[in-house]
Amino acid sequence: MLYYAAPMEGITTYIYRRAHARFYGGIDKYFTPFIAGRKMTTREVRDILPKNNAGVTLVPQILTNKAADFLEIADRLASYGYDTVNLNLGCPSGTVTAKKRGAGFLSEPESLDAFLSQIYEKCPLRISVKTRLGISDLNEWEKLLAVYAKYPVQELIVHTRLLQEFYTGAPHPEAYADAVYRLHGIGSTQVRSAQIGLCYNGDILSAKSLNDVQSKVASCIAAYDDYQCDETGSPAAASSVIDRIMIGRGLLRNPALARQLKDKQPQSHNITDAGHDRSAHDAETLRAFHDVILNDYREIMSGDLPVLFKMKDLWTYMIDAFITSDPTRSPEGTDRHTVEKYLKRIRKADRIPEYTIAVDSLFRECFLR
Repeated sequence: MLYYAAPMEGITTYIYRRAHARFYGGIDKYFTPFIAGRKMTTREVRDILPKNNAGVTLVPQILTNKAADFLEIADRLASYGYDTVNLNLGCPSGTVTAKKRGAGFLSEPESLDAFLSQIYEKCPLRISVKTRLGISDLNEWEKLLAVYAKYPVQELIVHTRLLQEFYTGAPHPEAYADAVYRLHGIGSTQVRSAQIGLCYNGDILSAKSLNDVQSKVASCIAAYDDYQCDETGSPAAASSVIDRIMIGRGLLRNPALARQLKDKQPQSHNITDAGHDRSAHDAETLRAFHDVILNDYREIMSGDLPVLFKMKDLWTYMIDAFITSDPTRSPEGTDRHTVEKYLKRIRKADRIPEYTIAVDSLFRECFLR
């Protein structure tokens, strides 16, 4: 199984990625927040510079619906030594989709087809695609799969929701099963041989959620009477149907998640140079991880407020890891109301010393799940 870190605008910068790789690891590929303009900004260049991503396997992501813009950005990325880029067809933000970019581009399959034709013909780099299932109806997915099947997509990362579902409600693993069947299966409705790598994305928050998704996908595939696995000639086992996953919010909430899933054992031999167990989700490691991110932002930003803006965004997710009772003694002690009080203190801070006091209080008085 391969594990990918999903991009999150403003949060998963090179500073976050570098710290995560150092303290936790477990990620086979990190993806950058999207680059949207053909003239890359100073911030975007700094984020993709190889020297700022040492020790990290990085795939830059591009968001556009104009082939000329995509190709110009790709050429620039190639000059920095990258061999693969990712096309963002998954962003559901209204400001993005209103311009028919991100997941909004899925509303025009014919235009998307023409766009893909141009970039796959002329781009010097391999191109992977992150997509949603369509706009508002799961029946759109079949037509989109037929479009993707025409091209040498290096990987198709499937966020198993429609645009209109944003990040709420249950994902649709059955749509991923349909992609496995149509792109990799042997059957009358197959649209391409097994050349496109498939990656699952959508609410992987724990080992249980991963197991549930694997079982659901395998069950859906088994329902196709004429499906056979290319390599074995028999239906795939639940554990092998999905061989790569992308994790977003789950990793921000629990930075150790990928390593825990990869190792299968919480206490394996994965000690970093800093002396922390990479697979452990413990307060000491999380605090060290946090402090490195804070200090690195302070080195590149002027003033407290820009730094705190970055850290507060991160706490939107990290706070979910905390409870008010020792989980070894009181597993049910979640008391979210009290934990939220600590988050409010962090958010109210407008100076780094005040912010640090609030964070100290959280780590001192709360526990990790």
